[in-house]
Amino acid sequence: MPIWGFLSLLSNVILIGAIILLYWRQQSANGLFSPTSTPTLAPIDNPSPSPTPELGKRHKLTYKQWEDILKREANVAATKRPQHLTILAGDSLSLWFPTQLLPEQREWLNQGISGETSQGLWKRLKLFAQTEPETILVMIGINDLIKGISNQEILENHRRIITYLQKAHPKTQIVIQSILPHGGENATWEGKEKLLAISNNTIRQLNQELQNLAAKENIKYLDLHPLFIDNQGNLSPELSTDGLHLNSQGYLVWRSALQLYSDMVLTREKLLSVTNQKNP
Repeated sequence: MPIWGFLSLLSNVILIGAIILLYWRQQSANGLFSPTSTPTLAPIDNPSPSPTPELGKRHKLTYKQWEDILKREANVAATKRPQHLTILAGDSLSLWFPTQLLPEQREWLNQGISGETSQGLWKRLKLFAQTEPETILVMIGINDLIKGISNQEILENHRRIITYLQKAHPKTQIVIQSILPHGGENATWEGKEKLLAISNNTIRQLNQELQNLAAKENIKYLDLHPLFIDNQGNLSPELSTDGLHLNSQGYLVWRSALQLYSDMVLTREKLLSVTNQKNP
């Protein structure tokens, strides 16, 4: 293995280890491993499958209605210009990220839509084009796979997304996040047969291609996949509601990853960029 490849692998291993450590510390802080305390997050000891997260009336909105809401929210962010604005761009996994679990010290704009595909996301990037985010986090692709869209088309749409974001937000840190695995035979999602038609090996291969694309386009890649798998390489049932979506524990893992990645990579890079601008 080339030395740069080894260093990249070592860096990923260190980051994953740090994320796991932070996750356990955060759970301990919330009393999740204390037999005498009540968990502050949703319990996971119920043997029956947890329901898919409910959004009330918002859950029944049409795609166009969702676009209108996200456009209005983006316009507010564009007007107020909050510091350290971070955008979540993606599908229902991003959409249902609990606000209280998002990392602090950042302002968050959620631009997720349930059922979104990579092509759909690419077509609506203009909705937040007038904002000035510090970071844009993209996670998209699982719905493409469910719909039978090829890896090649998914990669091409990611390339279009990256190209647009680099042009519209030249000073922004763009991060492609890996696609998460699904729960396999343990999944209870209503479209389980569609999930089973997708091999988790296929998802791993696609993630590798996404990582290669990110490196080629000189943007960041955050590999979340190893944090969510069980011994069989499926989405861990302890982190999921139905084998596709995440529960509170799953979002806490994701939050830990974002916090560590921000502290170890994004903040350091931002400081270096500012230093270089002051001392050309």
